[in-house]
Amino acid sequence: MIAVLLIHIAATLFMTGLIWFVQVNHYPLFASVGQEGFAAYERLHQRRTTWVVAPVMLAELVSGLALLLRPPAGVPPGVVVAGAVLLALIWLSTAALQVPLHRRLERGFDVAAHHALCRTNWIRTAAWTVRCLLVLWMAGRVMREVAA
Repeated sequence: MIAVLLIHIAATLFMTGLIWFVQVNHYPLFASVGQEGFAAYERLHQRRTTWVVAPVMLAELVSGLALLLRPPAGVPPGVVVAGAVLLALIWLSTAALQVPLHRRLERGFDVAAHHALCRTNWIRTAAWTVRCLLVLWMAGRVMREVAA
């Protein structure tokens, strides 16, 4: 179960760092790309981002489900459930908000869609940040349990 927790921690930390980069730097810069060529840029952005994000998000999801089934020693099940709820929120936000906004942007730069993307992405940024704190807390609990 330690290996699963380590995979989960690594995936969550990676995604937390990535979402902060996207939120603070990457998405705001969409407005600087320009109208001409934006649709092609957006399609390429989505394709390349998927190759980076999808495997890590899947690893986080699968390891999170495994932790739900068998919480690590020393970690209260409620903490694992809270992390899973946040993970569900992230996936739901991605599917219901960010993906449709990216689809709109595929047709060309749209100021309203861009602003909505930057605004709604705070949901994922906040959820991954809290998840990061939870998995680090879990890691500390497991390390204390192992050391005891």
